[in-house]
Amino acid sequence: MSTKIDDNKVRAILTDTTLCTGCETCVAACKKTYGLGRDRMWRWKENVDSLSSTRFCTVQRRPNSRYVRQQCRHCNEPACASACIVGALHKQENGPVTYDSARCMGCRYCMIACPFGIPRYEWESAAPKVRKCILCHPRLQEGKQPACTEACPYGATIFGTRAEMLAEARRRIAAAPDRYYPAGRPRIYGEHEIGGTSVLYISDISLDFLGWGPDLGEQPLPALTWAALSKVPPLVLGVAGLMSGVYWVIGRRMQLQAEAAEAARHACHPHKGHSSTPGPPEGVS
Repeated sequence: MSTKIDDNKVRAILTDTTLCTGCETCVAACKKTYGLGRDRMWRWKENVDSLSSTRFCTVQRRPNSRYVRQQCRHCNEPACASACIVGALHKQENGPVTYDSARCMGCRYCMIACPFGIPRYEWESAAPKVRKCILCHPRLQEGKQPACTEACPYGATIFGTRAEMLAEARRRIAAAPDRYYPAGRPRIYGEHEIGGTSVLYISDISLDFLGWGPDLGEQPLPALTWAALSKVPPLVLGVAGLMSGVYWVIGRRMQLQAEAAEAARHACHPHKGHSSTPGPPEGVS
């Protein structure tokens, strides 16, 4: 799997952590756009500000009043899409990695494949979905920019073509080379890592805590995930068939139990459920 990326056509976000104040205007805009509602603290979450099914983007608070926005990186060659055996995740030509809940079978391979640990699952829902940033793809289709970049009041997160965002990152670094990390050779996070991403960062601190560690390398991950997952479909189909059979048996058993209970109820109360309105008194027509 290999995709030719045209940096002049693919849309991208550049986040400059040196300008972020932690105001979370971007988070509020995202929540409003997708109706995500209030945050809830779950026992498996590190804190209420981490990514979740109600937070597609968030702001991580670091020591010394540093703030770093976190969201899906929209990789040029996404491992999540490669790992999805039903095509629920798809890399769009203009940059976003989108999600189709109608196709999703809930296997959560995407959560395992993502090197940044981005996709989240609606554990609290009776019909759970995978939730993540989709780079506001519907807004892009309308000629708009993502809600988060449109809302940012400080220029800490901006939007344009990938070529424009890389040029702007280089311009900012050239204007203040001592401001950015690492000292002496500032890094544009996402320029080359795992084949490049559509969400780029420049920062005055290391972003290894967001998954940008030295082990990522520049090799796109789908080739690695597909080598393993190409052997998965037969197993999945077999398990799916087994589970469907179990589901049918359990459903049939529950149906028979319900019918038996209904029959017993009628046996104990034979007139229940029928009209009990008395007729006219005897001798009255």
